[in-house]
Amino acid sequence: MGRDKASLPYRGATLLDHIAAAVREAAGNVIVIGGSSGIPDKIPGLGPIGGLFTALSETATDWNLVVACDMPGISAEVLRILLKKSEISAAECVAAAIDGAPEPLCAVYHRRCLPKVTHAIGDKRLKMLDLLAELQIEMEPLDPAALANANTPAEWAAIESSR
Repeated sequence: MGRDKASLPYRGATLLDHIAAAVREAAGNVIVIGGSSGIPDKIPGLGPIGGLFTALSETATDWNLVVACDMPGISAEVLRILLKKSEISAAECVAAAIDGAPEPLCAVYHRRCLPKVTHAIGDKRLKMLDLLAELQIEMEPLDPAALANANTPAEWAAIESSR
């Protein structure tokens, strides 16, 4: 993207503010991990798996909703679907899915995942999809528009022009 995606202007605030509001509305509270406005990663430089490690290390709750800061289509309604499924799940992760593929950065992780996350980091297996392959997961098909993310200026421009 060439700049901090969390600080992109969106609907009169920032993209991070939008995501945080959706998480707060769905889950009751929000903790930001990473970036200048959040809790720093316990192990810097690992990307999303480092953020998940930090979140699961800091949590006092069993289930933890994890949402990337670059999904402008996300809503509390969509997140509630994942949270509701996690309440009855025996899995370690309930992940949003598009066309049968899980979205690891829009998912609810049980804190019992922490040992597997720690092991993956120790083995330098840092890709979130690789981690999901090691977890017991349930997937919940969701609207692809809700999970669309912006990784390039062109993708961001397309998202901005569609609102």
